[in-house]
Amino acid sequence: MRNFLLTLLFIANFTLAQDFAKYVNPFIGTGGHGHTFPGATTPYGMVQLSPDTRIDGSWDGCGGYHYSDSVIYGFSHTHLNGTGVSDYGDIMLMPTMGEPSFDNKSYSSAFSHVNEKASAGLYCVKLDKHNIDVSLTASTRVGFHEYTFNQDGQANIILDLNHRDKLLEGRVNIIDDKTIEVLRRSEAWATNQYVYARIEFNVPLNINLIKGETTKLDWIYKGNDVALSFSKKVKKGEKILVKVSLSPTGFEGAELNSSEIKHWDFEKVHQDAVQLWNKELSKIEVTSDDKDKLAIFYTALYHTMMQPNIAQDLDGKYRGRDNKIHQAEGFDYYTVFSLWDTFRAAHPLYTLIDKNEQSDYINTFLKQYEQGGRLPVWELASNETDCMIGYHSVSVIADAIVKGINGFDYEKAFEASKASAMRDVLGLEAYKKNGFISIDDDHESVSKTVEYSYDDWCIAQMATILGHQEDYQYFMKRSQNWKNLFDWETGFIRPKKNGGWDKPFDPREVNNNYTEGNAWQYTFFVPQDIQGMIEAYGGSEKFEAKLDEMFNSESKTTGREQVDVTGLIGQYAHGNEPSHHMAYLYNYVGKPEKTNEKVKYILENFYKTHQTV
Repeated sequence: MRNFLLTLLFIANFTLAQDFAKYVNPFIGTGGHGHTFPGATTPYGMVQLSPDTRIDGSWDGCGGYHYSDSVIYGFSHTHLNGTGVSDYGDIMLMPTMGEPSFDNKSYSSAFSHVNEKASAGLYCVKLDKHNIDVSLTASTRVGFHEYTFNQDGQANIILDLNHRDKLLEGRVNIIDDKTIEVLRRSEAWATNQYVYARIEFNVPLNINLIKGETTKLDWIYKGNDVALSFSKKVKKGEKILVKVSLSPTGFEGAELNSSEIKHWDFEKVHQDAVQLWNKELSKIEVTSDDKDKLAIFYTALYHTMMQPNIAQDLDGKYRGRDNKIHQAEGFDYYTVFSLWDTFRAAHPLYTLIDKNEQSDYINTFLKQYEQGGRLPVWELASNETDCMIGYHSVSVIADAIVKGINGFDYEKAFEASKASAMRDVLGLEAYKKNGFISIDDDHESVSKTVEYSYDDWCIAQMATILGHQEDYQYFMKRSQNWKNLFDWETGFIRPKKNGGWDKPFDPREVNNNYTEGNAWQYTFFVPQDIQGMIEAYGGSEKFEAKLDEMFNSESKTTGREQVDVTGLIGQYAHGNEPSHHMAYLYNYVGKPEKTNEKVKYILENFYKTHQTV
């Protein structure tokens, strides 16, 4: 990486003299299988205000937007970043002209990337159908819209609660001709998600179309099929501004959160968002003469700071895992914990640059344990999705304890971690009894065995720090369970069935015994005992040869089609998490030059400034 100097600056008081936000390109990752979105948000913000070009829940549309699309259906206030399952897209607004309609094929609009731009805290686009310019920005809990109508006529703002996922309960309260309240309770990946909103217009608007049940009380519309259109006659060039404040707790919370923006100055909100991004991005300073490298680095850092998301009101109230409203005391409550993905690199990064937030995340875990009886696996909007495998909250907790991060109850965290490991679900009963999971016990048996083994090692490290020697011995023994699926003859971690090895065996085969991978991609997952893994292969030379064989094999898998297995270098798959540590294993056999070679190749070939990643 010529002329590329990476300097980590961990400074107590950050100066904002440098504009790091200018390097962020939110369009990176919006094509291919990137699953990102280009809209306006703030670091770890509750609001992610972005265009929706996908409303069918398709895999490449998980973030609501795909760069290959040419139609926008609306602008909603919550979006997921980088996930493999679709959800969010809450509180959708869409400006139109003329006669309004609730048919999304009618109110949607074509757009061109030529008339679209995005940066940290800002998204802009021209809607071709009615010649409307849309600009979006946000504070932590409030989305801010600016619509410019470029022709005379009747302007409409469509609020459609039946957008993307299934509407379980919708409600719209009309406060006055400039203010409404909204409840959207929906079902998708999160099966019972609550979003409350307060929508404020800068000018009076009339209701000119309604879909929904009218209650006995005036100006309240509800049901599971709710939409309203608000209208005004406009002159060419006239603007309408809209503020949408969100809350997970209720209408009162949304009203309180609306105080984040007490004015109608769009550019001020935008600049405030840029300042927030510069404060966060300045925690790591990179200098380079290559502007593309700066864009790649700071956009990647930006993406790590888009979640987890704050999930409490300004007064600290939040919706817990028991669906009750609680008060956060001494910490901030968050949501969106994609732990199978993030325990590997994102959370270790947070321990270096966001220690306070990392403590908040763990306090959030512990509240979820108290309220729901378990640590999160993949938590979304106060719902446990049970997506992916392992109990990787314990990895995040152990990392924080080992690094001496304070602000949470170590003993409570240890208690919760043990509770996760002692359950009898997802193959754990067989794992505890036999020391491994077989095909007969549960699906993804190999991956579960090795990931549980790693998590158990993490619990053992907590135990020894806290002086629980009996627990330390027990979990250290369990951390060696990877060996029970290691075939000393072939040198692969592979599945067992009926007490013996499952046959036939092809290490390239992607099948139901592994999680989004094959034997090549899971054989090296022993981060808790790298020396033991080296010894299992017969020493450093043989282990190095096995790594070489993996990187130099044919870049082709067999078996099931797995869209996540991309970016192949031999059987190394950079497009999915289980491979990400492998290039660094050469360091443990005294060959750092091979690590450098592989990392350099990965950086130069798999990280680009264009949309497809």
